[in-house]
Amino acid sequence: MSIKDIIEDRFVCVKCKGRICDIREVSMTGAGLSKMFDIQHIHYLFVSCKHCGNVEVFNPDILEGKKKDQLGTILDIFFGS
Repeated sequence: MSIKDIIEDRFVCVKCKGRICDIREVSMTGAGLSKMFDIQHIHYLFVSCKHCGNVEVFNPDILEGKKKDQLGTILDIFFGS
């Protein structure tokens, strides 16, 4: 079961208690060279309630229990993740 599936199954909006959500993955650049070369290696999940529109942001690396180190980040930039 993927992280997105787990979020959809367990989702309860903190504002309206709605149970239906929309999940979008967003990629962003960091600072320094990744910004200069537009390398988008930072990923977040934006989860929005379909009833009231409230949005929560989650870091999928933390949810999956991954700890990114400098070497891993550099390798992800050059070889993709």
